[in-house]
Amino acid sequence: MTDNHYVHKKRSNVLTRVFMEDEALINKKLPKELLLRIFSYLDVTSLCRCAQVSKAWNVLALDGSNWSRIDLFNFQRDVEGPVLENISRRCGGFLRQILLKGCLSLTDNSLRILAQHCNNIEDINLNLCKKLTDTTSQALSKHCNKLQRVDLGSCSVITDLSLKALADGCPHLTHVNISWCVNITESGVIALARGCRKLESFTSMGCVQLTNEAVGVLASHCSNLSAINLHQCTNLLDAAVLSLAEHCPNLLYLCLSHCSQLTDASLIVLAQRCHQLHTLEVACCSQFTDTGFQALARNCRLLAKLDLEECVLITDATLIHLAMGCPRLEKLSLSHCELITDEGVRQLGTSPCAAEHLTVLDLDNCPLITDASLDHLISCHNLQRIELFDCQLITRIGIRRLRNFLPNIKVHAYFAPATPPPSSTNARTRYCRCCELWSCNSYSCDVIQPMLGHATVDVVFCCELWRCNSYSCDVIQPMLGHATVDVVFCCELWRCNSYS
Repeated sequence: MTDNHYVHKKRSNVLTRVFMEDEALINKKLPKELLLRIFSYLDVTSLCRCAQVSKAWNVLALDGSNWSRIDLFNFQRDVEGPVLENISRRCGGFLRQILLKGCLSLTDNSLRILAQHCNNIEDINLNLCKKLTDTTSQALSKHCNKLQRVDLGSCSVITDLSLKALADGCPHLTHVNISWCVNITESGVIALARGCRKLESFTSMGCVQLTNEAVGVLASHCSNLSAINLHQCTNLLDAAVLSLAEHCPNLLYLCLSHCSQLTDASLIVLAQRCHQLHTLEVACCSQFTDTGFQALARNCRLLAKLDLEECVLITDATLIHLAMGCPRLEKLSLSHCELITDEGVRQLGTSPCAAEHLTVLDLDNCPLITDASLDHLISCHNLQRIELFDCQLITRIGIRRLRNFLPNIKVHAYFAPATPPPSSTNARTRYCRCCELWSCNSYSCDVIQPMLGHATVDVVFCCELWRCNSYSCDVIQPMLGHATVDVVFCCELWRCNSYS
């Protein structure tokens, strides 16, 4: 208490002295305490600009109380060690939150100085700071025992030692992100779970060494977990989901995308235990069927966001159950669910969720969907976006009709133009399908024809093929037969808008 009183008294004396020297009108009319309060609402850029106005404003703008929250993401390329070290010394104990995402130049030494000077930090984001090692985590553990949120995503060098250090020194952690930290194993996660029992959110995307045992210990020790992201933790089985459902009944968000070994047993146990579930992401869980989603829809009536991309076994039956059981559904992804038909969309479009809540619907790469599906969606008055890429049976007319009823909807679709019929004249002009401009006469197919030598490939088809970036040269090469033309040159030529 004495130290804080001394700091505030010293700061007040400095401000008083500077204000006596600076006679600007605004400084006369407004007390320094009020100006300081106004400055507290400014971002980093604005504070730095204000600091250049006058001596008085420099003192106010750079006062540590204005720097309790610092976001340097927009300056990530310019933030190097000395910059962070100066900020650390200036902010001191005032700093509560600092975002350093993407500051690639930062090293362990700079973070050590930050931890020493700013030991009241509660939230630190080090995502993509790839030079940082376990030394940084150990410094945070030693000096910042009030830490509640830490983001180490894509800090690819860190190991289990980081999680063990945080578990020892930061018992108040509630949010942890270790996504794409590929060196972390079950040992580190188990240590974290045992030392940080207040965890509410745990994100470990791409941590392929995570095991069922680690998830089980995490669930049993951290029963307050409400958000878990296990995207692409490919070794997980149904037993891991069983542990989560058993010990974490208050789960609101769960991502199991690309956990391809999971079966309907996972969905059934979630349906039995996690009735508060709000968001479920299970993209590319190819073993899930209508049976699992039927159980989920019956018991998880608060579901609002559901990602079923590439759940290739589901049919219209899943949509029927969702339509009846999930009246609050807002966002639904059915991308690459190739068994979905117009009947399933009809059930969804006439469901309780349609008119009131549904805002986003992804139907791209659903080959059985036709314009009839769009007609079934006209009652979804809040629908803001629909994805229709590669739905071959959808037409422009159907989309136009949908827009007549929903004029503000964003429709994402692509229609490949038909190849024009060959002309009977010698000079064949071509239509550029990539930039929608009439073809430049500099390089018509007639000019390119001699370059193909003895190629048997149709030239018109070749023109269109080269213009498509999705076809690589390696894919096209076998199609040219005995062509003497250099394939790489052709690719570059056709992809350039200047030579349509």
